[in-house]
Amino acid sequence: MTAIREPVLKPVLIVDLRPTQMTVGLREVKAKRKELRAREAKKIGKFLDSHMIPAVLGPGKRHYVIDHHHLARALQDEGFEQILVTVVADLSMLELDEFWIFADHRSWVHPYDDKGRRRDFSEIPKSIDKLSDDPFRSLSGELRRAGGFAKDTTPFSEFLWADFFRRRMKRKSVADEFSNALKQAMQLAKSQEARYLPGWCGPSV
Repeated sequence: MTAIREPVLKPVLIVDLRPTQMTVGLREVKAKRKELRAREAKKIGKFLDSHMIPAVLGPGKRHYVIDHHHLARALQDEGFEQILVTVVADLSMLELDEFWIFADHRSWVHPYDDKGRRRDFSEIPKSIDKLSDDPFRSLSGELRRAGGFAKDTTPFSEFLWADFFRRRMKRKSVADEFSNALKQAMQLAKSQEARYLPGWCGPSV
């Protein structure tokens, strides 16, 4: 394994990127698409330069995305073909099963489906456009922006919050009545039940 100390930047076709998770919040993807459309064309390049996609070079020299899946999906859905990638580690010498085990121990992979169940690494989609929708991930993302919890460096922290809400709220209510679900999520986020989660900022007892 070779860890790359300096950032190595290169443009990569979005269709060639490999995900390291199974889901995104499609509501959040739509919001990012709206933001992209609102930007002036001449400023898009500067925006993308400051939002590079971190990736690990895996078997077959494929680029495995380890963050910003929502942005990559939004760009693809908006018709962008390439994105700038920064390679944080070269694991291309590993066999696929060895690669996934190493990535798992580095918290670079989140093999959980839209019901919060852990799945086999082989079930992770092979492309960004095949990521399925998890409305609870959209809920946790929107809640963080609304101040429900603080941004945290814990890997996949918003998925942890999504799973917390999944166990306490009905999926249909999140999908069909998002505004009301957000209010309920805010109350839950400030409760003592949620105090173990990363970024919790509820009242201390």
